[in-house]
Amino acid sequence: MIDDQLKTSEEPDTSVGRQAAAGVLWLTVQKWAVRLSGLVTIAVLTRFLSPEDFGVVAAASTVLPFFYLLADLGFAAYIVQVDHAGRRLLSTAFWFSALAGVVLGVAVVAAAPLFGLAFDSGEVVPVLQVLALAVLATALGSVPTAILRRAMRFRTLAIQGTVASVVAQVVAVAMVLAGSGVWALVGQVLTVQGLTALLAWTAARWWPSFTFSRRQFAVMARFGGQVLGVECVAVCRQWAETAIVSVGLGMAALGYLNIAQRLVQIVQELTGAALLPVTMVAFAKIRDSADRLREAYLRALRMTYAVLAPPLTLLAVGAPLILPLVFGDGWEESVPVAQILALAGIMVVGATLDHGLFYGLGRPGRWFGYALAIDILTVATTALTVRWGLVGVATGFLVVAAVATASRWFLVARLLRTRPWTLAGPFGFLAAAVPVGAAVGWIVMTATAWLPPIVGVALTGLAILVAYAGATAVLAPSVITDIAGYLPGRDRPDYLPRHSRTGYLPRHTRAGRVGILVNSMEHT
Repeated sequence: MIDDQLKTSEEPDTSVGRQAAAGVLWLTVQKWAVRLSGLVTIAVLTRFLSPEDFGVVAAASTVLPFFYLLADLGFAAYIVQVDHAGRRLLSTAFWFSALAGVVLGVAVVAAAPLFGLAFDSGEVVPVLQVLALAVLATALGSVPTAILRRAMRFRTLAIQGTVASVVAQVVAVAMVLAGSGVWALVGQVLTVQGLTALLAWTAARWWPSFTFSRRQFAVMARFGGQVLGVECVAVCRQWAETAIVSVGLGMAALGYLNIAQRLVQIVQELTGAALLPVTMVAFAKIRDSADRLREAYLRALRMTYAVLAPPLTLLAVGAPLILPLVFGDGWEESVPVAQILALAGIMVVGATLDHGLFYGLGRPGRWFGYALAIDILTVATTALTVRWGLVGVATGFLVVAAVATASRWFLVARLLRTRPWTLAGPFGFLAAAVPVGAAVGWIVMTATAWLPPIVGVALTGLAILVAYAGATAVLAPSVITDIAGYLPGRDRPDYLPRHSRTGYLPRHTRAGRVGILVNSMEHT
């Protein structure tokens, strides 16, 4: 059964453009379903849990991604893109991941007291020890999930993700109403990871054989090592930033920061999930044509700015209304942090495309060097600005985002064999449109202050959207045409791919993280 599924994804007549469009639709629906239901869950949890509770789980959660990476060792990415994924290769990957999941889970339990000392919180220790089960669940589900991705079964993956997230949210609410406190958040994490792995096994209909190939393991390990480089740097930066904030400002401050980052992340995922997978496929397919590649990149960059900037601008302007509306009272300290991070988010949305560009052109080494430099700068800036509180930390992220954005113009210009100011052009449109949209939004929000908050947010968002549409029509009319080409029933732009042998879509677009736990904003 699984061999048939894998071959289906490799048929030469398969249209990757069509499959990617369908996959984007399903994954976008999943993001909306999960995030909107998640907002309701967070709204309930924040009324029963303290900022310290969120800070404890946020600190513990920064530890887990590193162990997730070691358990998988990049084998899932290898399975997705390899020419032929036979049972021997899949079994080799599974048995390694299973063994690594057990060993690393025990390592998390043993090392938890050390992380408690690093975060200056004894409450982190038992939480992290229980969350070690998530490492095992993730390792066991790695290969089946990769099989589903390889077969481009995005509809199945989207349904599975939605079911797992909604069930986990129900578990969290039930636990917090029962008085479980911080363990409600732990239960939510474990339910998501465990149910996701179980559903992946059910859908993949694959079982490993009792075989292990040293040769294939070595090949997968070489490939996976290249994948892990950037990821490990990002995780280390997360640890450092979490330790700096928790020790310098306390767990409550980390909780306020975590809530602000979650809100920015939600906005980014709900607006950007539909665009990025298609553009990444396009970069990989047209890399042999320099002119088409430059044109595709510039179009994608303009569209990304146009799609993501308005909602992030709404968050930057309307955070004083949005945070109390969503999370209730007591989270006022998160408001200015969310506003600053939203502005930083506007700057770094282009980093996601740049990450995909370098990987699509087979240049991960250059991106690793860039990411390492920016991550070191981010940690140093956080250590310097923590003395001025959360607003100082967030402002530091904004400064790093500006430096990183400008440096990427030179880095990408060399790769595309063009001039840096050519790449700065789309950002010039953004720099003009953001102040216009923000000013209009602030005026409307101020004028509607007497209305219920939800009405004020809606009217402010509508005003910002109209202002952006007007600015786009005047400054960059071609963007409207490009975006219209992605609407259902319209012809795709001519630079999009139509066929592919492997049908590979990356699992993660790791780029643009500003701060801690903002998963869609890595490597500013």
